[in-house]
Amino acid sequence: QTEKNAKDLLTKIIESEFKINGSGERTQIRNSSPPFTTSTLQQEASRKLGFSASKTMMIAQKLYEGIEIEGSSQGLITYMRTDSIAIVGEALTASRDAIKNIYGDKYLSETVNIFKSKVKNAQEAHEAIRPTDFNLPPDKVSRFLEKDYFFLYDLIWKRTLASQMSDVIFDQVAVEIITLPDYAKARAVGSVIKFEGFYKIYREDYDEKAEDDEYSRKLPELAVSQNLYLEGVKPNQHFTEPPSRYGEASLVKKMEELGIGRPSTYATIISVLQDRGYVVLDKKRFFPQELGRIVTLFLKEFFPVYVAFDYTADLEDQLDEVSNGTMNWKQFLHKFWVNFYENINQVSAKSFSEVI
Repeated sequence: QTEKNAKDLLTKIIESEFKINGSGERTQIRNSSPPFTTSTLQQEASRKLGFSASKTMMIAQKLYEGIEIEGSSQGLITYMRTDSIAIVGEALTASRDAIKNIYGDKYLSETVNIFKSKVKNAQEAHEAIRPTDFNLPPDKVSRFLEKDYFFLYDLIWKRTLASQMSDVIFDQVAVEIITLPDYAKARAVGSVIKFEGFYKIYREDYDEKAEDDEYSRKLPELAVSQNLYLEGVKPNQHFTEPPSRYGEASLVKKMEELGIGRPSTYATIISVLQDRGYVVLDKKRFFPQELGRIVTLFLKEFFPVYVAFDYTADLEDQLDEVSNGTMNWKQFLHKFWVNFYENINQVSAKSFSEVI
């Protein structure tokens, strides 16, 4: 639209009357998220607690190894490097008993929620990250934990219990507003929580808040054919914006989607990027530095195979074949080394000026 078109439309809208042309109501249900994997724990700890991936893993390691509680060392969580979102049977029973005892039957999901990983190359030798003892709620162990340790344990506890709690139920209302005469329409959607379900203890954060907007807007009571009063019109010029820069949470999520790294290496990869000066973290967003740009250009130009997004994922597939005995490990290494060695020799033969 041109500025003139926009001003003409603005004048028409200001001079118009409005009424409700139609409305509809429906019930919507939101299911709980699965228990934490390494990736999702790092993402949520970044969003909710402001922890770096390395800090999250350091604290999780301590919680796993054991905390001194009343004279004995107690491991509070299961192994923290895992792709799995599954929980063993006895732990499921214990978590559901805890929900019943603390919050009551209405907050317990009617059936046991079973989660299965959709992540490519997921290695599920371990359970999801969960509390080891559901008789140790956060408030019971808070005096034995440093502040940040408590925050992370509390996050893991709530996420695990939430995964077996009742769904959240929303009453969603949508209304269509028309001008009189009818040449323009507007639509408004709002929701009210009918039953809070797992929201009673836990609500997942998102990098982009828009995902939850429709569940947080409330509409007043409105009826079909009801006339409306115009409070104001805001003519805004909109420009398409580039995607947001990665933060720690969104970068870990993207690495998981692309199959880059493993649960044990997400935090290390991010630390190396910063330690070598390839990127800096400013206001929780990563910005590439000149050294990082140069290294990236060099690798993309002379070693494109090894920096392709699907290379790591394909390598994981081959390693799985080695692990399963369907590929000989010496053949695997020979195939990799011959190509890599040849690539190095080709690049080494180039002059400095040619590389620049």
